[in-house]
Amino acid sequence: MMKRIGLAWQIFIGLILGITVGGIFYGNPHVAEYLQPIGNIFIHLIKMIVIPIVVSSLIVGVAGVGDMKSLGKLGGKTILYFEIITTIAIVVGLLAANLFHPGTGVDRSHLTKTDINAYVSTAKTTDEHSMADTFVNIVPTNIIQSAANGDMLAIIFFSVLFGLGIAAIGEKGKPVLNFFSGTAEAMYYVTNQIMKAAPFGVFALIGVTVSTFGLSSLIPLGKLVLVVYGSMIFFIIVVLGFTAKIAGYNIFFLLKYLKDELLLGYSTASSESVLPKIMEKMEKLGCPKAITSFVIPTGYSFNLDGSTLYQAIAALFIAQMYGIHMSIGHQITLVLVLMLTSKGMAGVPGVSFVVLLATLGSVGIPVEGLAFIAGIDRILDMARTAVNIVGNSLAALVMTKWESRIEDKLEGEHV
Repeated sequence: MMKRIGLAWQIFIGLILGITVGGIFYGNPHVAEYLQPIGNIFIHLIKMIVIPIVVSSLIVGVAGVGDMKSLGKLGGKTILYFEIITTIAIVVGLLAANLFHPGTGVDRSHLTKTDINAYVSTAKTTDEHSMADTFVNIVPTNIIQSAANGDMLAIIFFSVLFGLGIAAIGEKGKPVLNFFSGTAEAMYYVTNQIMKAAPFGVFALIGVTVSTFGLSSLIPLGKLVLVVYGSMIFFIIVVLGFTAKIAGYNIFFLLKYLKDELLLGYSTASSESVLPKIMEKMEKLGCPKAITSFVIPTGYSFNLDGSTLYQAIAALFIAQMYGIHMSIGHQITLVLVLMLTSKGMAGVPGVSFVVLLATLGSVGIPVEGLAFIAGIDRILDMARTAVNIVGNSLAALVMTKWESRIEDKLEGEHV
């Protein structure tokens, strides 16, 4: 009997078929008309299960800890780790842009401009919010509304408090805890069923992208694509690899372990598409539920390594394209602004573009330059997503090690 093709190969086949169909029917509006609904259904299926899994897993995990002090320590360590890693990502992006100058000599007259008005209004709205507003909005006024809006930080805040409440009432809380434990298990089963549709979702989403923009759109901005992809690979292997080594892990083992999720996240350019699966896989690796259910969803707002790295490269690319010299002082200002804006805009659709729109003006770079790279943003977004997935998965392992709560089954597997 022939061995069944694994999910990673199925997704890869869907990716190749999507590129082929998109390339053959480039410029044909009917491709998007037929394929977009298939891609949208898959993304909707994923979004449908994210909130129930995060809420149920976090409540069960926190109730198991049952200690506000321990949870506070975990939260503090997690945010500190996120801030260090994302700052390193920004610096790596700036170094890459300074070293390879992807924007120098680019002829703007040969570039296709894309409408970025859809991002402008979002950037203006978000720009009016201070960091204080961001922290205020973590506390939800209506948890149902927050769940409907997909406001992950507010959902995490409520789930943590609810989990602590269940732990505090002892025996009376056990039926509630059993309910959420059962919910988490049921949702993981649903996730595995939905994943069977992943190759079709990937085929549709890639087919629409290639048929709309065409692979030829990459040629004028080829150097930018190479610098972004090269920097992402360097960041994963060197920076995250060194971080993993310090914590006692091998980054290549982690990449192999997450190959299905990386391929799916890369193909769909959606970190959300793999959130349930990486939480499940990190638990199987030995990370306690309290850590995976807190660290990974929080990382989706505060630990977007790939996004911050890209933002640094894109900012300098546009400056170089316009012939604007960025002094060391200006670049340090850019680092500080990106550190703040990338956190304050967590969860905003098209977050990387919105952050850049809000950031470029503050350091004297024309925001109009974003219109020249918007057309290939999807290709760059795919790489950003893969880095974000690796970064957040590794964060769960690092926090588990830091908390000294590693399970025996990890020993011997990560070397």
